[in-house]
Amino acid sequence: MRDDIQSDMLLALDPVAFSRYIGIDPDPWQAEVLRSEGKRLILNCCRQSGKSTTTATKALHTAIYRPRSLVLLVAPSIRQSQELFRKVKDAYGAMKDRPALLEDNKLSMTVTNQSRIISLPGDQSTVRGFSGVTMILEDEAAQVSDEFHAAIMPMLIINDGQLISMSTPFGKRGFFHEAWENGGDEWKRIRVTAGECPRITPEQLEQQRRALGDMFYRQEFLCEFVETDEQTFNYDLIHRAFDENVEPLF
Repeated sequence: MRDDIQSDMLLALDPVAFSRYIGIDPDPWQAEVLRSEGKRLILNCCRQSGKSTTTATKALHTAIYRPRSLVLLVAPSIRQSQELFRKVKDAYGAMKDRPALLEDNKLSMTVTNQSRIISLPGDQSTVRGFSGVTMILEDEAAQVSDEFHAAIMPMLIINDGQLISMSTPFGKRGFFHEAWENGGDEWKRIRVTAGECPRITPEQLEQQRRALGDMFYRQEFLCEFVETDEQTFNYDLIHRAFDENVEPLF
């Protein structure tokens, strides 16, 4: 019985131990994300690096071991947020002694300790009713609109909640790029390129480079913020057009 109590305490205190308990041995950067208590995390990670699996595990750990917590999974589309929620459910299904659920459907789950995990699309009208949020996972954050990002931020105030924005880059634009480049010390930044992911081979990378071309390969696998084809003016030119020393006309 004592061993069971010690084991339960270890799982509660260490999300990395919980990850291993459900069969996922995290990479060093994933362990850093799982254990991070920083209020603002930004993950600039290549495709197939495991960022969704890692954050889904963190969300489930929070819901189980922090009673009455509220975790929101947001993304540009409901399909994307549901995919992240599916990873949460996969992690839940891998638990040997998983707690019962009071609610269990395609978009949300409620644990017996009253914690909730809810998946939402990137639509302002769907999120404004939530408050006292413990954690927000913002998937494909580089493609979430600035207006939607602004709408979710106030929900974190009451509980001093944690925001994890994760994505591959999508041009030099939007809040994800701005936070990565100029967000200041409030953001903990983690960058994971394909070369740093042990599950992606050099042969696979070369195949992707030939298939995608230089721009998309640099964006999707090297995590670079490159100019998009539809931008009339590049980011640096636009940035130089602003001068804080100019007084407004009115």
